[in-house]
Amino acid sequence: MSTTQARPIRVIVVDDSALIRKLLARILDQAPDIEVVDTAADPYDAREKIKQHDPDVLTLDVEMPKMDGITFLRNLMRLRPMPVVMVSSLTEAGADVTLQALELGAVDFVTKPGTDVAHAMEAYADALIEKIRTASRIRVQARSAPAEAPAQVTPPAATAGGGRRFRTTDRVIALGASTGGTEALKEVLMGLPPDAPGIVITQHIPAGFSQAFAERMDRSTALRVKEAEDGDVVMPGHVFVAPGTDYHLRLERDGARYVCRLDDQGPVNRHRPSVDVLFESAAQSAGSNTMAALLTGMGDDGARGLLALREAGAHTIAQDEATSLVWGMPGEAVERGAAVQVLPLGRIAEALLDDHRDTSRAGANGGDTP
Repeated sequence: MSTTQARPIRVIVVDDSALIRKLLARILDQAPDIEVVDTAADPYDAREKIKQHDPDVLTLDVEMPKMDGITFLRNLMRLRPMPVVMVSSLTEAGADVTLQALELGAVDFVTKPGTDVAHAMEAYADALIEKIRTASRIRVQARSAPAEAPAQVTPPAATAGGGRRFRTTDRVIALGASTGGTEALKEVLMGLPPDAPGIVITQHIPAGFSQAFAERMDRSTALRVKEAEDGDVVMPGHVFVAPGTDYHLRLERDGARYVCRLDDQGPVNRHRPSVDVLFESAAQSAGSNTMAALLTGMGDDGARGLLALREAGAHTIAQDEATSLVWGMPGEAVERGAAVQVLPLGRIAEALLDDHRDTSRAGANGGDTP
């Protein structure tokens, strides 16, 4: 009897450390649908082995001899684009270089522990395997869709009792993302003016990387961006990014102001920070004064919270499939009916601003909006 089996995901591991190469290969080979076809100690070795094996995914060390990982990645994306998962050190320099790699087209990253490497890497074997599986499904050459792609719009959610909700001009923007999110968030923030409503963000990112991400966004946009601290007042023109891994970010009403609250309660949807935690707190504290967007990401974190926001009268947006690196989180939100609009990434900032202008005009005229 003959059986047909799909070809396994073919991976090449590139790292100057023989120990890391061995550990990564051992972890990935545990998965029945993944095959490490070779390893390479430097970019020149990797170049030849890519030609030889034509892999589906590459893991790439940030810091290597002969040619650094960024230079190699830049050349690779120009000559032979393919899904790349970066392997980064948990340092400030490692975080900044990793974010640069994501700008150049790397699809995701894992962090290399500083001590007890073997035990620590085995601890996140499942996450690493899932990242490789997800990366293998990403078409790197088709990461963007034309800005003029048609928007899908669904009717506003019915409110309890069918009544109309009053909206004030005291607005807040809540954004959530995961895989592919650092670049997606950058595009949204770059499309917003320096007097935009205050913004709170949860991006799935390790501790130590969120501050580097915030600093990078602060340099790249017209907004003031910082890693959130407990008690930060959410003000127009300011962006607050949830600290990676250690804390959830919540939005809380404090008199006439919104403030950031951090807590170290357990993971939600396997994540801390969790987008659901942020969105659900915004639904409770700001309700219909919230504008929210759920961007690219693996899994379903944020879908339940986006639905809670829509049910509270907020304007909710999900990034469309064509422009999402991974249409997991926003796709789940669309499936649940949580999104008022489903938009390509390039139109999300404009949609947020349009909703804010419409509400501001209604407020100035003493009216209310549904």
